[in-house]
Formats: sequence, structure tokens, C-alpha cells
Amino acid sequence: MKIALGVEYDGSAFHGWQFQGDVRSVQELLQLALSRVADHDVTVHCAGRTDSGVHATGQVVHFETGAHRSIRSWVLGSNTNLPDDTSISWAKQVPDTFHARFSAVGRHYRYLILNQQFRSALWRKRAVWIHQPLDESRMHIAAQKLVGAHDFSSYRALGCQAKHPVRTIHSVAVKRQGSFVSIEVHANAFLHHMVRNIAGVLIAIGKGEQAVSWAEEVLCLRDRTLGGVTAPPQGLYLTKVDYPAEFDIPESAGASQIND
Repeated sequence: MKIALGVEYDGSAFHGWQFQGDVRSVQELLQLALSRVADHDVTVHCAGRTDSGVHATGQVVHFETGAHRSIRSWVLGSNTNLPDDTSISWAKQVPDTFHARFSAVGRHYRYLILNQQFRSALWRKRAVWIHQPLDESRMHIAAQKLVGAHDFSSYRALGCQAKHPVRTIHSVAVKRQGSFVSIEVHANAFLHHMVRNIAGVLIAIGKGEQAVSWAEEVLCLRDRTLGGVTAPPQGLYLTKVDYPAEFDIPESAGASQIND
């Protein structure tokens, strides 16, 4: 049978999602925990491979197993074998046609900024600290030029291995709640470092270092070397993955969300 899971993790102590053998990864620890419950080796496939330091409140994964366990056992048994920076929030048997990555039709990311004069000890690995005042209204206006289907070559990593740079952004919103500024991006799919590069451009605009028109100008250049800085990883969260209704995938029951 095929089982899908909702997974939440603090990426601070991980070298990204993908198993690499000699460093700590989310995939490795999740596979070890599930293998103990299943009593056989388990391979896990995810909706989106997150980089080192990046978090998730709504990651979706799947695995195949011949072991018959209750849904409660998959969740509670696996969590018992996981470290406290990783947690399974739900489990569900899914059809054989389901694939966590290839069945996804949309993904949601949040980039979280702590915008205040002094750094925070508690948020140092879960938000990016910007001490200069940010104008979130300018950032939001600039971000609207990225909505739609575009060639995002200027907003992807130089080493990105995607076959083509065209992605469709359904919405971008920049919001403030007290000292926190969040950048919410919903797209059909993302390129490597795409959200962090968008955040880097919008932060420069929010500081007043660049004009509001710069986000669109960078997009039109289609050249990553002219695209500004890549924002740090600790502000980035994978918050939700969209699937066709036929799979009836539940929403994450993870941690409470800033600005929700």
C-alpha cells in the first residue's frame, strides 16, 4: 500500500531534505523512523526538497509498504522514533497513482523577516533579522509584477537543474504583523532558490535601496548574475502543498502560522 504523511520540521540543524549519507538530513531520519515502525526498509519521497536551514510546516511525503499498521501507529510510532525537531502531523492511505512530488499542482512558501532594531535570541534561526526599516507596501506593490507565467531565470540559482525556467506564480503577498514581515508566495512549482532570490530583491526595495520597478526589471533581464542577493535560508518555510481533490490530502496540522 502507499501512505502519505504530513511532516513538519525545524531545518536549523539539517543539511536539507535529501539523504546525503555523511550529514544530517530530514529524509534519512524520517526513513529510519518509518522503517522501525514498518519493520522493513522504507524509502520516502517528498513534495519539495528543502535546502539546508529551511523549515517546513506543510511538507508532504509518501512511501510504500507491505506492513499493515493503523494510521495512528504510523503517526505516533514514527514520532516516537523521530528527534524533537521533526514531527509527523497526519497519515493517510492513498491510491497507487499518488506521488508526493509529481501529483502536486501547487506549493506555498513563506519568507519570514524580523524587522526591528535589535536582534532576537529566540528567532535567530527561524526568521531573518533586518534592522533597517522595511516598507512592506512598496514590497507588496513590487511583488505583483511577478504574478503570472514568466521566465524566472533571474530568480533561480546559477546551479539550478530544472529543465526550463518558466513557472507560474498565482499570488504574492507581503504583510506585516508587528515586527514581523512575511512574504507569501503561491506557485505551481518553484526553481532552486527562487523564493530566497525574490525575497532578496523585495528586501532591497523595502529598504529603499532600489525602486519599486526593480523586481520587474530583474525579471525581464533573465540573467541571475544581475538579480541581486539571495536571502538567507532561515526565513524560509514550506507551508502547504496543493493536490487534486481526488486524493483528499488533508491540510497540515502543524505549528501555528505568523500572519494567519
